[in-house]
Amino acid sequence: MIKKENHNYYSFAFYNLENLFDTRDDPNTIDDDFTEHSDRNWNKKRFRRKLKQMGSVISQIGSEEVGHPPALIGLAEVENRYVLEELVDSKYLRHKHYGIAHVDSPDERGIDTALLYRKDHVEIRNISAHTVHVVNEEGIRDYTRDILEVHATIDGHEVYVLVNHWPSRRKGVEATAFRRMAASKKASEVAEQIRAVDPMARIIVMGDFNDDPKSKSIKALVTSEFYNPMEMLLTRYEGSVNYRGDWYLFDQIILSLNFMQQHGNDFRFQKADIYNPAFLTDRSGRRKGNPFRTFLGKRYSGGFSDHFPVYAIFSIDQG
Repeated sequence: MIKKENHNYYSFAFYNLENLFDTRDDPNTIDDDFTEHSDRNWNKKRFRRKLKQMGSVISQIGSEEVGHPPALIGLAEVENRYVLEELVDSKYLRHKHYGIAHVDSPDERGIDTALLYRKDHVEIRNISAHTVHVVNEEGIRDYTRDILEVHATIDGHEVYVLVNHWPSRRKGVEATAFRRMAASKKASEVAEQIRAVDPMARIIVMGDFNDDPKSKSIKALVTSEFYNPMEMLLTRYEGSVNYRGDWYLFDQIILSLNFMQQHGNDFRFQKADIYNPAFLTDRSGRRKGNPFRTFLGKRYSGGFSDHFPVYAIFSIDQG
């Protein structure tokens, strides 16, 4: 990537933090595994270590290309606003001036999505949440994560960010595909609502979609109005998550087409990538090269996350 003197460069990122829970029991959610008296022994020492690790990673995403941490970073698997406040006040982030965009989600486990933004570069204009209505195999509502919508301004340019965490594949890919398709349709509806007000809106749809770029749910979202720069990043040897030796790219950043325009475009997409340096990986054994996780099952391994973060670089013309 060739930098131009009259351009500002920013990274926008997404990171599934693998269960960033506090240690307290919330009687309204299923968070019992992440308390001090659970089998996982999720105590304050482990919580503080996790905060420090997550802050260290976030502070480095995209910094090699742009020289500073992400201006925007979407997050998944955060329990509440408290853990977000502790995260932005942790060792590696407390001087980066991150603000928090967050709305409590109806998810049964109590995990939410959120967006962190650097207050010295980004101004938030509006925050809202959109409910994803899905049902289980018996037709009973399955409470899942909302889609977080954040309307922001960066260097005077408006952008809409939709942060997603779609339903999992836990009960099988095909058996649960309809749930992710429902989330895909909801994300498309939100984008259409934005365009109804602002036809030229710049929209970024990011998240852990629990589906790959070529899955039906993603293809349904990435129509003539969107471009998925992550599609070519998934290979047999690389992705954002690994399951039983196979790579998947569940974590993606999808862009409205106006980011791609080359001529006369002063807010332009430059590149996308997976952030997977060696320190984020298992160093040996059958999981060598995989994301270095916090837990393997219920066994504490002290790693970072079971996902690698992903990011995209943008340039803004300063005239």
